[in-house]
Order: sequence, then structure tokens, then C-alpha cells
Amino acid sequence: MTETPITDLTPKSSLALVLANPRGFCAGVDRAIIIVEQALEKFGAPIYVRHEVVHNKFVVDELRAKGAVFVEELDEIPTGSTVIFSAHGVSKAVRAEADARGLTAFDATCPLVTKVHIEVAKMRAAGLEIIMIGHKGHPEVEGTMGQIETGQIEGGQIDETEAIPAGKGIYLVETPDDVASLTIMDPLKLAFVTQTTLSMDDAALVINALKARFPHINAPKSDDICYATQNRQDAIKIMAKDCDLVIIVGSPNSSNSNRLREVAENQGIESYMIDNASFLKPEWLLGKHKVGVSAGASAPEILVKEVIAKLQTLGANQVQELHGVVESVVFQLPKNLVNAISNVKK
Repeated sequence: MTETPITDLTPKSSLALVLANPRGFCAGVDRAIIIVEQALEKFGAPIYVRHEVVHNKFVVDELRAKGAVFVEELDEIPTGSTVIFSAHGVSKAVRAEADARGLTAFDATCPLVTKVHIEVAKMRAAGLEIIMIGHKGHPEVEGTMGQIETGQIEGGQIDETEAIPAGKGIYLVETPDDVASLTIMDPLKLAFVTQTTLSMDDAALVINALKARFPHINAPKSDDICYATQNRQDAIKIMAKDCDLVIIVGSPNSSNSNRLREVAENQGIESYMIDNASFLKPEWLLGKHKVGVSAGASAPEILVKEVIAKLQTLGANQVQELHGVVESVVFQLPKNLVNAISNVKK
């Protein structure tokens, strides 16, 4: 039996495309990109950025071409230079190191991440231990947990050789199983926060497990998962009901983009996440009639348009854009950047 040539796998029948709404850039991502662009325009290259300012390869490459230099640690930056903190936020230790090295820092942390940092500070001031729901190794998690300067604890593991005062501990959990294995000091002095880009459904499972095990646990005053994450996940649920394939545009390290793909998959729909149109595989479309397309909050619309164009070459001849929540949120630029730009103009 001979193998079927790949050219025979190219879809021949027409496809309908459905575009989720909202999709793509959120206010926090817009703000972070503008901060880097404004700094480059007013102060010139190089402008150093600690970590990828947002998790999208296209965006990072565009900013790099304009003169941004992306680093993982501050010791890679020459003393006295300008640094921008990414949208994911940084720990107190990173801010202190920047000050100590004489770096001019502009903060691109999403204001909704900053909200969680403020919550952590208030919980600590109230003498509470804190449980963070999030993904280990994600920069937002590291930054939020780093708001507690001493006695950090992950996964409920306490170093018994070093006493950790109440209210100084922060524990990281990802799943309900992690909750079951937690060791904390006082269940009556306990609170939780969440990473802003989690799946709402997954976070709810962990929160329910926390409340079942620790009935007196304190919740944030308002939901930590950001409005843009919620809106995009809700839009996927609506769109997926009428699709037999979902394509998410987003880079592999984008938490919110990965969650969108998972949301579609959890609806029982075949789903893939691609960085750009070149990753689209024609065989995914075989036997499909309606394809849904969305993009993570860090993915620019130009990439979505390229995916649509590629799908049209593969047989898509109808494009429907769904109605959705209209997002009108705009975040202000950091005051020290605004003031610095004003001084340069003078």
C-alpha cells in the first residue's frame, strides 16, 4: 500500500470561519508595549527589558528590532542604564537591586497584577499566611510571591531549621492535589490569591478545594483573574459550541493563550495553538466544516489576519465575526515615564 502524498491532504471543501470576540491585545499588553516604544523613542536604544515584556515572539522580535534588549537578570544590564519591568511584574528584591545598581526603572507591570501585589501586602500586614494559585516558574507567580521578602515557602514545604513567623509564608499550589498536601501553620490565619491569567474553571476547582479544607480561608475582595482573561475564555466557550475545530493564535510561553486552547478542548472540540500562520497544518482541516479562531491577550491582530488569509487559501470562503464584550479599559502610563518624557521635550 502506497502512502498518500501530503498534497492530497489539502482540504478541498469550503470552510466557514468564526472569529471570537474579544480576542488579542488587552489593555495591560497595549500599555506594556507602548512603554517600551515610548522609552525607545525618547531616550534611544538600548533600552533594557527584564524578561519578555509580553509573551509573544512577534511582539518581542519587533521591539528588539527597534533597539530593546531583553534580559533575564539585572546583572546583564550595565550600571546606570534604563530598564523596563515586564507586564508580568517583579519581586521586591528585583526592584531593590535595580535601585542599588543605579538603574532608571520604568514599570510595565499590568495594573491588575499590581492589584494582586497590593493584596499580598495587605494580607501580610494582617498577619496572614498566603496561598498562591498559579503555575510554578511563571514570571507573574515569581513576582507575586516575591512581594514577601522573607520566609517564602513553596508547595507547603517548610524548612524546619529556620523558623518562619506567621504572616511571612507564601505557598504555591497548582491543583487540588497540591491543596491536599499543604502544611500550613494556622488555618484561621490564611488567605489566597491567584495568577491573573489562569483558566477560570481550573482556578475554581482549586479554590473549592481550599475552601473545603480551610473553611475560614480569606478570599481576595475581588476576583484576581483579569477581566480580559475572563472575557476571552467566555468568548471561546460561546464560539466553540458551533465549531468542530478551534485555532488559538499565541506563543507557547503565553499562559493566557494556553488556557484558551484548554478551554476549547474542555468543550470537547479539537483545538490547536499556533505562533503564526506558518504553523497551521492543512490536515487539521480535513472533514471540518466550521473553524473558530481566537488569539491570546498578548497576540497582535496582524497574526490573526495572517491565519485567516492562510485558511482562506485552504478553502475558507465565509468569515463571521461574533459579537462580544466591548472592552474600553485603558491603563495610564507610569508617572515617572510621563514626567521623564515631558522633561526631554523641554
